[in-house]
Amino acid sequence: MAFSAIAGAVTITASRCPILSPPSSNLTATLTLLFRRHRPLRSRSRRLITTMAASSKPPPEQKIIAPYGSWSSSITSDVVSGAAKGLGGTAVDSHGRLFWLESRPTEAGRSVIVRGGTDAKEEAIDVTPVEFSVRTVAQEYGGGAFSIYGDSVVFSNYKDQRLYKQSIDSKDPPVPLTPEYDGPVVSYADGVYDTSLNRYITVREDRRESSLNSITSIVSIELSGNIIQEPKVLVSGNDFYAFPRLDPKGKRLAWIEWSHPNMPWDRSELWVGYISDTGDVYKRVCVAGADPTIVESPTEPKWSDEGELFFVTDRKSGFWNLHKWVESDNTVASVYSLEAEFARPLWVFGMNSYELIKEQKNLIACSYRQKGRSYLGVLDKEKSTLSVLQSPFTDLMNITSGVHCLYVEGASGVDPLSIAKVTLDDWATSVVDFQIVWSSSPTSSEYKSYFSSPEFIEFPTEVPGEKAYAYYYPPTNPIYQGSQDEKPPLLLKSHGGPTAEARGILNLNVQFWTSRGWAFVDVNYGYGRAFRERLLKRWGIVDVDDCCSCAQFLVDSGKADGERLCITGGSAGGYTTLAALAFKKTFKAGASLYGVADLKLLKEETHKFESRYMDNLVGGEKEFFERSPINFVDQFSCPIILFQGLEDKAENIKFTLEQQMVFFARLVGRFKVADDIVPIKVDNFD
Repeated sequence: MAFSAIAGAVTITASRCPILSPPSSNLTATLTLLFRRHRPLRSRSRRLITTMAASSKPPPEQKIIAPYGSWSSSITSDVVSGAAKGLGGTAVDSHGRLFWLESRPTEAGRSVIVRGGTDAKEEAIDVTPVEFSVRTVAQEYGGGAFSIYGDSVVFSNYKDQRLYKQSIDSKDPPVPLTPEYDGPVVSYADGVYDTSLNRYITVREDRRESSLNSITSIVSIELSGNIIQEPKVLVSGNDFYAFPRLDPKGKRLAWIEWSHPNMPWDRSELWVGYISDTGDVYKRVCVAGADPTIVESPTEPKWSDEGELFFVTDRKSGFWNLHKWVESDNTVASVYSLEAEFARPLWVFGMNSYELIKEQKNLIACSYRQKGRSYLGVLDKEKSTLSVLQSPFTDLMNITSGVHCLYVEGASGVDPLSIAKVTLDDWATSVVDFQIVWSSSPTSSEYKSYFSSPEFIEFPTEVPGEKAYAYYYPPTNPIYQGSQDEKPPLLLKSHGGPTAEARGILNLNVQFWTSRGWAFVDVNYGYGRAFRERLLKRWGIVDVDDCCSCAQFLVDSGKADGERLCITGGSAGGYTTLAALAFKKTFKAGASLYGVADLKLLKEETHKFESRYMDNLVGGEKEFFERSPINFVDQFSCPIILFQGLEDKAENIKFTLEQQMVFFARLVGRFKVADDIVPIKVDNFD
């Protein structure tokens, strides 16, 4: 939907696709331009700098001095758009074989379950037939789209959102398990097998009556027989459900639920239901979250083989730490306390931040984050001790138990998102082998000489004594360097969510900029509940102030040119970008990727999961008006480029990267880019 004001000067496109999503949200397909006034360029030289690829020509002994932003780089837009595959989860079957879900930009974002080889010599093979794509849109952002048990996989198919069952080793086609409705209006996620009753228990989101007010429940689906039946509702009545988890005997079901106006990281509840012989939940107990005197958001329940229930919650400390349920008196006991996050905000289904080690019954493998860095550790639940394991990853996501090993999803400043097979010693206290078995960008190491390493920085905020954080990437190129008399242009990224987090990992999208002579900074607002709540009622203020403070901090530190500060962001970060340009004068240009300009329209048209999120983030009608950039288009005083779209196609990623760079270079950069790119036409500039 387009909004126009000041004819011939301003056009803002308000997204109808999800805009408060985490960083993995859809990239762009079409482009709209907003430009009002521009700062005169000091130089508009048309001189092209010859491309010098590191892989084909060794760097000279002395680097070439060239204007920042004008450097040539082997990390081209084609490399970036075709390199990064997405990762949608891992699983291990009864034979110990690893499976993962990867999305492929080169196949229009199609998601495929892949089976890894049993050793380094065996090739990985696709399990998903070419006519299927494994993806659920439950709760808009999906996750938990497949589950493996024995020799079978159950998965959500993107096109019709039905559940299918497939034999892993046979060539038989997948068979549907759920009814066919009038379009993809019912979605499923985060399922588990109930072997005692031969059924599949999963979260169901039903949008048949309303796409904006869907009905979510926990249901069971029969796996036997040839007749497709309507799923049986086990748990319902609340607004949202996640993490249905069955105990080893099939007698108790744990789950997480929450209700409007909360998001799951604001307040949620952990429940346990007792299952009858007929498969119904006949009694329920609230384990955590019901006490109004305790503010907490429990998440990730998990049963041990002995029937103990573990989970993560942020009661008392404000940090997500591991706890366990004492069933005898329905109390909660801490397993280990640390000012660190042992879980992540529940934006997607199927997160798995810890695993119970089967070979050592008293040990729990876990990942946790402190001030922007992840650690892999082993908790002794009996002794309440934590051993930190050595790992080259500085950022960790999910953990999956294998046979005498762990499969860990992670990355670092030099490693793209990867899966590593981590083998521990007999006591599970140290790593004896660490092997990358899958990489989102396996050819990225070819460009290592161009990589800029992230520097974790703290900077003062608008609140005296309060700090915020960011990852700063300096301009880096094996062939070029800038003049001592010049400071580099800066591109600041505001992350999505807005409760998502910037992560200091190898991202060729970032390296695309730094290898051409740009400084790049990825801003974080903080860690733990206290920092998540900084944005409550103040979205569009706190985040904007932090971005401006970070940019000014880098200028004052001599790391950026104050006259060439640019800002970008996608989704919620796109809104922060527009708000920073409308209400502040720090930045000289900006690029909004599927951002939002009208908060009121967003509230009216967004999906159920986030429909009340806006009230918590913004406030009342007055605040909605005052913080919507669409209402203050006359205050924009610098160039802005807007991108909107729905699919993560390679050509869209390439187009967005190239046009952002050329736009900034032409309008505020004072340099000519080395790449051969045809810029879009700017009516009041060209």
